Amino acid sequence: MILRLALLLLCAAPAIAAGPEAIRTYGRDSAATHLLLRGTTDIALFDRLLTGYAASEPGLRITYEQWGSNDLYAEAARACRDGGTDADMLISSAVDLQVKLVNDGCARSYLSDRTARLPAALNWRDEVWGITREPAVFVYNRALVPATEAPRSRFDLIDLLRPADSRYFGKVATYDIEASGLGYLFAFMDSRQATTFGSLLEAFDRAEAVATCCSSEIIDGVVSGRYLLAYNVLGSYALARAAEAPDLVVVAPDDYTLVLARAAVIPRGAGQPEAAGRFLDYLLSEPGQRAMAAERLIVDIADPDPDPSAFLAPSDNQSAFRQIPLSPVLLVGLDQQKRALFLERWRETFHAR
Repeated sequence: MILRLALLLLCAAPAIAAGPEAIRTYGRDSAATHLLLRGTTDIALFDRLLTGYAASEPGLRITYEQWGSNDLYAEAARACRDGGTDADMLISSAVDLQVKLVNDGCARSYLSDRTARLPAALNWRDEVWGITREPAVFVYNRALVPATEAPRSRFDLIDLLRPADSRYFGKVATYDIEASGLGYLFAFMDSRQATTFGSLLEAFDRAEAVATCCSSEIIDGVVSGRYLLAYNVLGSYALARAAEAPDLVVVAPDDYTLVLARAAVIPRGAGQPEAAGRFLDYLLSEPGQRAMAAERLIVDIADPDPDPSAFLAPSDNQSAFRQIPLSPVLLVGLDQQKRALFLERWRETFHAR
C-alpha cells in the first residue's frame, strides 16, 4: 500500500525537463526565419531530411534539438501551462504524450491538402499527425541464437524463456519503461492487445530480463553478444543497425506487430506556426517521405530492406500489423492511477538484480 501511494504521488508530481541531448543547425545564419524543431529522433536520422529542406528554403534557418521523450513532453507541458513561447514543432515517438498535449489544448491546428489525405488513425483534430511507419520488433544475434530457437512470435519467446536452465537467463533486453516514453507506450499497448502479456512478464521475471535505456544501447548489446535477443525495439533503429551488422536479425512478430507513426505537433506557443505548417507538408511530401524512408523511418512492410535476411516479416503482412492510432484511446495509459499500477507491476517484474 505504501509503495502504491508513493507511485501515485510520484506520477502526480510535476516533471522537470533535463534539456536537449544534442543540437544541430541547418541553413544560413542570416536567414530571415528561424524554425525551432524539437524531436526524439536521433539527429543522424533526420540529417538528410533537414539538409534537403534547408537547401530548398534559402530564407529559412532550422535548429533541431534532440530530446528524450519524457523530457520533451515535460518541457512542452510547462511552456503550455506558463503561456510562454515554445518550439515551432515537436516530433516524438511517444505518441501518447503528443496526443495528451493536443487533448490538453497545447497544440495549434493546421490543415492542408497533404494533411487531409492522411488516414484517420494518423490525424486527430488536425492537431497531431503521423509522419513515419515503424514496426516494434524482436532482434537477435544469428551467430549466437540457433535458427531452431529464433522466436517468430511472443509464444515462441515465452517458450524460450520458460526452462529453469534457459541459456537466455539474463540475456534478454527491452526498454526501461520508466525512462523511455516509447517503451511505456509499447508495453501498455501490449497489455491491451494480447492475452500473452501476463505470461510474457512472468517469463521475463524468471529469465531475469534486463530493462535498460534506449534503442541504440539495446541493439548494440545484441550485436556485441551481451544480450542474445531483445524485445519491442523500434524497427527503424534495428534495420539501420542491421545494415552494418550482418548477424543482427530483425523480426516482426507473427502473432501481431505494433506499428508506430512518429507524431508531429505544432505547439500553441509556436513562434513560427506558418513555417511549421510548411515543414509538415514537406514531411508528408514525396521528397520528405523518401528522405525518411532512406533512413528506415518509413518501413515498407512488403520490401523493408534489400537484404531480406535482415528482416523477417509475418507471412500474412496486413493482418499481423496493428497501427497505433493517434486518438484519445492512448490517454488511457496516461491516467495517473493506471500508470502507477502499471509501473508497479513492471517493477515487480524487473526488480533490482
